[in-house]
Amino acid sequence: MSYIDSHCHLNFPELAHHISSVLALMQQNEVSAALCISVNLADFPQVLALAEIHPNIYATVGVHPDYEDVEEPEVEQLVELAQHPRIIGIGETGLDYFRLKGDLEWQRLRFRKHIRAAIACGKPLIIHTREAASDTLRIMQEEQAASGVMHCFTENWEVAQAALAMGFYISFSGIVTFKNALQIKEVARRVPLDRLLIETDSPYLAPVPYRGKLNQPGYVKHVAEEIARLRGISADEVGQRSTENFMRLFGLSF
Repeated sequence: MSYIDSHCHLNFPELAHHISSVLALMQQNEVSAALCISVNLADFPQVLALAEIHPNIYATVGVHPDYEDVEEPEVEQLVELAQHPRIIGIGETGLDYFRLKGDLEWQRLRFRKHIRAAIACGKPLIIHTREAASDTLRIMQEEQAASGVMHCFTENWEVAQAALAMGFYISFSGIVTFKNALQIKEVARRVPLDRLLIETDSPYLAPVPYRGKLNQPGYVKHVAEEIARLRGISADEVGQRSTENFMRLFGLSF
């Protein structure tokens, strides 16, 4: 059995400085691949380099909604960068009303650009939403977003249903292992098995039993084990189904 970490940040210094041991733990814990997510254009070359060097690392291109004073991406630029064969998705993009306040129209415009780029190049979106679910869903609908993943899902079942109805997958991070994450656990019980992904969002959000410590892709098996416990199935089945889902969503072959 193997697992795939559908969302991590291997270029962040906490992980990049000891990438060999990170990859070794992935192998030890049967994590066959990981998707390294871009958060700004300045660091995109680091993300791409990891995917070019390591055959089991894939990458995306995009600018995170939290990054305020950075180079603003344009649709044509994102489409061009996404032509590289190791780039399999657009993002991470979306809306975040938790960390930033005030007039956030620039966030919404940036999100629209990413959706348009994803449609133009035919690659899935990686969507981040925090305290912005209604606007996130509204813009997805207005821009006719139709392929991608709601990453590190922390919303309720109604939001999940709306995203599923648009063809999106739901990805769970280590938060699902936290004792008080009752809403997320409920969604993890109910998401169809053919639309479920697992992730670490490392170096953040380490799952129990590593909560509060540095996270890494090798720990994604603990996310699978908790979802398996919630659903009354085996971790192997969660691993197999989430791996199949990842390969199907991103157009990859085994």
